[in-house]
Amino acid sequence: AVSFANVHGHPEDGQSVAPDFEKADGRATVPSRKRCRTMPPITLDPRWFADEDFRFSLGTVPGTTTEFFAPSADTATILAERRTWLRTDPQSYAALLPAGEPIAAELIELASAWPMLADATSTLRNSEVSLFDRLLILSEGLEPDLVLLAPQPQHGDRDTRFTVVGGCVCFPSMWRLTDKLGQRVDEVHQPVPQLNASIGPQIDRLLSRLRPGKCLVRANWSVCRVPELNQHPDRHLPALQSPVRPGEAWLRREDQCLFTLPKTGGVIFGIRVTHTTWRDLRQQPAVARHVARGLRTMPTDMLDYKRLNEVVSELAALLDGA
Repeated sequence: AVSFANVHGHPEDGQSVAPDFEKADGRATVPSRKRCRTMPPITLDPRWFADEDFRFSLGTVPGTTTEFFAPSADTATILAERRTWLRTDPQSYAALLPAGEPIAAELIELASAWPMLADATSTLRNSEVSLFDRLLILSEGLEPDLVLLAPQPQHGDRDTRFTVVGGCVCFPSMWRLTDKLGQRVDEVHQPVPQLNASIGPQIDRLLSRLRPGKCLVRANWSVCRVPELNQHPDRHLPALQSPVRPGEAWLRREDQCLFTLPKTGGVIFGIRVTHTTWRDLRQQPAVARHVARGLRTMPTDMLDYKRLNEVVSELAALLDGA
């Protein structure tokens, strides 16, 4: 499930062959690097990897949408892959409920002025193009995935609850956007053991108090066997199995951002994925120690949920001595 957990995802057995991504011309072409700044390289920032036992944590810090959505050095490859998934199977990777249409429209209006979308601006602002198609075009031109959350005001003093009403998620960590449509955030998190009990109210409070003009960023990590960006459960990518070899284990890092739209009050949840090999992780001792400690102290039900029980000791041992 998509979540605010330190570690999340639910590996499934099987295999899948990655498609051959072509850098073909399309509706949302790769913008000129001369017209937009480049995102700083994503590194394993130690602030996301405190040396402590496993726990659920929000861990947000102030950020900017300018930096989060700026193109990376791999923008051409990432956008080519996004185009492939969105054009071959848009119903699996994109969705928009009627309740999400005002939020999508406001997001498109805002993002159409972003430099990395300069080549798609006229189409994004063309009301004769359907809103869903414009959402697809927007997502073909941005590296991060997008989830649209609509506010559901509560009676009394309760914090506003938010519901998933749409988005484009090409690179999920073993979850389906279509499964989450219409669900409140706490319902989205229900499959993750102990998450709602630990930080459910804090998540509602964070989302309801996020004000327009502010952007919060955070990071999650999980462990996977293959460094595929798209880990949709229907692809049946192979799970980790014993014995684990260093070349088979990858740290899957999700950089996330949250910001509120001023007109609709909708919250945009952005997700950017990167992978680091277990070998490279050993070159960053502080991060390696945190990951090993987090794995060793992860509750049994969480290990079961993530199907790591069989390999958790091996994964942690491979990081010892880093």
